[in-house]
Amino acid sequence: MSAFSKFLQNPLMRRNAIILASSMVFAYWSSLRIINFRNRKLAKYQKNDSSIFLKKKNEKKEKVAVDKHFLRNLKRLLKIIIPHWFSAETGYLILVAISLIARTYADVFMITIGTSIESSIISGNLNNFIAHLAKYVYAMPFISLINNSLKYGIDELKLRFRTRLTKFLYSKYLKNLTYYKMNNLDNRIANADQLLTQDVERFCNTFTDLYSNLSKPILDVGIYSVKLTAAIGAQGPAFMLAYLFVSGVFLTMLRKPVAQMTVKEQQNEGEFRHMNSRLITNSEEVAFYQGHKREEINLMNSYNRLENHLRNFITFRFSMGFIDNIVAKYFATFIGYNVVSMPFMKANNQLAKENYNIRLENYYRSGRMLVKLAEALGRISLAGREMTRLAGFTERVTQIINVIDDLNRGHYKRTMVKNEAEFGKNSSDQELKPNSGEIIYQDHIIKFEKVPLMTPNGDVLIKELSFEVKSGVNVLVCGPNGCGKSSLFRTLGELWPLFGGTVTKPEKGKLFYIPQKPYMTIGSLRDQVIYPDTVEDMKHRHMKDADLVKLLDIVKLTYLLEREGGWNSVQDWIDVLSGGEKQRIAVLFEYFLFKRKLLNFFLERWLVYFIISHNLPFWTSVQVQ
Repeated sequence: MSAFSKFLQNPLMRRNAIILASSMVFAYWSSLRIINFRNRKLAKYQKNDSSIFLKKKNEKKEKVAVDKHFLRNLKRLLKIIIPHWFSAETGYLILVAISLIARTYADVFMITIGTSIESSIISGNLNNFIAHLAKYVYAMPFISLINNSLKYGIDELKLRFRTRLTKFLYSKYLKNLTYYKMNNLDNRIANADQLLTQDVERFCNTFTDLYSNLSKPILDVGIYSVKLTAAIGAQGPAFMLAYLFVSGVFLTMLRKPVAQMTVKEQQNEGEFRHMNSRLITNSEEVAFYQGHKREEINLMNSYNRLENHLRNFITFRFSMGFIDNIVAKYFATFIGYNVVSMPFMKANNQLAKENYNIRLENYYRSGRMLVKLAEALGRISLAGREMTRLAGFTERVTQIINVIDDLNRGHYKRTMVKNEAEFGKNSSDQELKPNSGEIIYQDHIIKFEKVPLMTPNGDVLIKELSFEVKSGVNVLVCGPNGCGKSSLFRTLGELWPLFGGTVTKPEKGKLFYIPQKPYMTIGSLRDQVIYPDTVEDMKHRHMKDADLVKLLDIVKLTYLLEREGGWNSVQDWIDVLSGGEKQRIAVLFEYFLFKRKLLNFFLERWLVYFIISHNLPFWTSVQVQ
């Protein structure tokens, strides 16, 4: 390449190249220095801040990058969102691919017809001008259809991928009390709502965009390389492809921090979102304590961490954008000028012997194709930026899948109140492990045999608990705070794992609990009484509204029907009902369950009450068969 060799020999060009390389190095280095300075400043400001969300000491941060680990996780997720070859998602992938191919050929047609129209205008040939213009008008609806088909296919893919992944995650998240275990027994996931909603959406959108953004440039590179090879020879496109490989490797190395920064961004977003929802959930308690100033400090500390990280991300993207534009766009164009000049600068080339008009038309057509090829190569190089972001979202989604699978297998991890040497040992140095106890299902009895009551943190409440309660016997459990009253019921309800011993009890469907905090579901007044059943379940069991009225009368709540507008009234029941009304509604859950099971005949004989209390009875009931 004569132009390129002369460039290397020219002192002015060498000096400019050194300045260009130095500016890229300085931009990248300065951005990293600024990020480190901001992080140190924030750490110093919040050094003694006790409100930092879920502090985790000695936590190992997994590096996130475009590597084998990422590809393995991505393959795992692809099997979920594209379950088989004959799924609808495969069809839309094919639609997008066909649309991309058609759009590339449409671009080639537009270049050719545009060159012909402009050539006709310059030469003053009216007949050719009209003929080419008619072809242009004729192609308009087809090109428009191709563009909108591509957009439709991409939007449909995003939605279908999200639907597949969301259904998969929720089928596991709402299985075997996983939603409870993730929020109470395991602290690897601090904000499950963020992962299940926003991160899933961003993963699906980023993957779909990457598929379309990579497929089109790859097709363009193939098609325009063939066209340019026929026009100016194979050496030029080959040199462009070699530059693509070198620039891609170079930019990928520089973009490594993007994946980890993406993960950190989502974690900070989830933390800030959690802090806001926490204030909303506990707004009444905060108002009674006049704690708004402290909550403002907590919220702003959380936001400051998010703001600092986003500003660091912006700074890094600025420096990378500076380098990306030079390497993937402007320098690619520089290479393109050298490539397209080759056949025109050589004296022995056929084009050099043609007249000015033919040379101009060939250069114009080849130049446009070369511009398209350079743009395609630039998009492929820049796609590495989206690939690193996809690696971050892939890691986040894979993380919650791994945690859910662990919890469904009975394995959980949590920051312990004791160190590893002390955790899980009682006074006799007997090691206690989660899920090491035995549960025996048997009707008409609740029996604990040498069962240790231990919190998920490893705090031993009771070393060995043994008792037996048969049908017809009521039990009152009293004691101060933290002695294990609620822990007893969490263990009995299989919310907490057994750390040893044997528990004999009826099956889950034969034990009914009233939690300490009444829960109101979303729906009508009828839904509050029959929860967790639906209206269809109620009709299937031949229950009518008249039966529900009798239940309301038992707890003296029949006035709710008139006050709230009947059974079909939909309200925000957590705010509408008073604390006493919510507690009495919770009692109705039990009565409705008895009706549902047709156990009226056995109520007096088999009913057992377990009541936990400090001084005044706050009670939970259990039905034993």
